[in-house]
Amino acid sequence: MLDLTGKNALVTGIANNRSIAWGIAQQLHQAGANLGITFLPDEKGRYEKKVQELVEPLAPSLFLPCDVQNDQQIEQTFATIAQKWGNLDILIHCLAFADKEGLSGDFSGVSKESFTQALEISTYSLSRLVRSAKPLFREGGSVITLSYIGGVKVIPNYNLMGIAKAGLEMSVRYLAAELGPQNVRVNAISAGPIRTLASSAVGGILDMIHHVEKIAPLHRTVTQTEVGNTAAFLASDLSSGITGQVLYVDAGYEIMGM
Repeated sequence: MLDLTGKNALVTGIANNRSIAWGIAQQLHQAGANLGITFLPDEKGRYEKKVQELVEPLAPSLFLPCDVQNDQQIEQTFATIAQKWGNLDILIHCLAFADKEGLSGDFSGVSKESFTQALEISTYSLSRLVRSAKPLFREGGSVITLSYIGGVKVIPNYNLMGIAKAGLEMSVRYLAAELGPQNVRVNAISAGPIRTLASSAVGGILDMIHHVEKIAPLHRTVTQTEVGNTAAFLASDLSSGITGQVLYVDAGYEIMGM
């Protein structure tokens, strides 16, 4: 039985009720995990209020601002975890961003500024969070991030995010090798296309979804709950022998050649 009772889980990347991170948080909560939630702070506090109202039914014991482009906030987040929880068991990384320039036009036209920002938020942030989390994984643990098939194959309009996801998947392998002696497992879930705030920035997202529904063996795409179930499995002792892997949760689309 999948049971996360007594496990402390930090979930990043919830923006609204369509977020994959929201689906993951719900399933971790259902399995009994004690949740900490981070939000992206903004001057008017809109994100904080929206996310706080959404996650209230999950009764998170920590609710913290964390902009991964701000080292001070990252350090404060994990200092609070150390003070309030004492240890961390599960780290969920659901963070990705590329500006409009990085998601349209010729890839060769992407500016250095757009490239740097996308990789800092979408790729480097995983390693950065893990660096601060390492001392808190006192009894082993599980790190889970989100990828997409656009990191290994060309997807129209995915452009810069494809490079970021490719780097993210390789980061998973290096981090798995680094943290293995600590009994900390690091894996990625490559989810099929889902309508989220992030995916809405990718041109033709509805066409992508309809294509998957037509081609995938299950003739549908997947839900946030299905991705959340997989994350809960990867966070649990049921997956104790799995690390450094990219698990496709995409209704089988990845296996198809035509």
